[in-house]
Amino acid sequence: IRIAAAGVNGPDIMQRQGRYDPPPGASDLPGLEVSGEIAAAGEGVTRWKEGDRVCALTKGGGYAEYVAVEADHVLPVPDGVETVDAGGLCETFFTVWSNFFFRLEWPEGSLFLVHGGAGGIGSTAIQLGAALGLRVFATCSADSRAFCESLGAERAIDYRAEDFVEVVKEAGGANVILDFMGGEYVQRDIKAAAVDARIVQLAFRKGSKVEVDLLPLMLKRLTITGSTLRPRPDEFKAAVAADLEKRVWPLFADGRVRTVTHATYPLAEAPKAHAAMEAGGLRGKILLTP
Repeated sequence: IRIAAAGVNGPDIMQRQGRYDPPPGASDLPGLEVSGEIAAAGEGVTRWKEGDRVCALTKGGGYAEYVAVEADHVLPVPDGVETVDAGGLCETFFTVWSNFFFRLEWPEGSLFLVHGGAGGIGSTAIQLGAALGLRVFATCSADSRAFCESLGAERAIDYRAEDFVEVVKEAGGANVILDFMGGEYVQRDIKAAAVDARIVQLAFRKGSKVEVDLLPLMLKRLTITGSTLRPRPDEFKAAVAADLEKRVWPLFADGRVRTVTHATYPLAEAPKAHAAMEAGGLRGKILLTP
């Protein structure tokens, strides 16, 4: 793929800090998602041809001018989406879809609690949850409440001024929770969860070593799980890609889902892009362009 844009993601930050080694055989360059056009197709590849507008999940190597990608991990740029903006699609959509909707069904009206609703993962989760008929509650800063609600959140919770546990319990409890905070949020998520809820831990910004009372886990029959995407088998990623194209990509054309780009930096200014991501306060994705 001749790269038009590459998304900046949390694992890129961790890799730069020496806390996330690439899997065997992967490029040692950061960059887990790209958009652009096909520059060449390998032997046996029949779907893609030179010049096709695409976005893709990579195993690394996105911070470059070209990257080689498994053909089954490539998707067309959705209708109505600019090629550069598509550079921020795959990592977040693959992550959210594979953990919350791929081979999982939630009754319409289920309550989906999304932490960090204004960021890349959060803004994707809000939109997908709302488009699929879930009631989405999102935690965010006060100045991002209107933004999260514009994406489809029924209730944006100011995490500094409000207790999300009380807000969610008053609404009946969360059936599914997306958390990348960790720390004290783990126990609070358990308190906010409804019976038979699913809690997915995607990162631990407040720490992974916590002391937790697990009795509510048993009494509520909760499922708590974690996930990483990069080391998953190629076959799994290909199945998620196919499901996204079938069930989610049409949502872009009718306006129920959209890209959210916070800022774009030249590749030479990747350090500034990382600093901006680490500073927080994002609304959507940060992209790099060659």
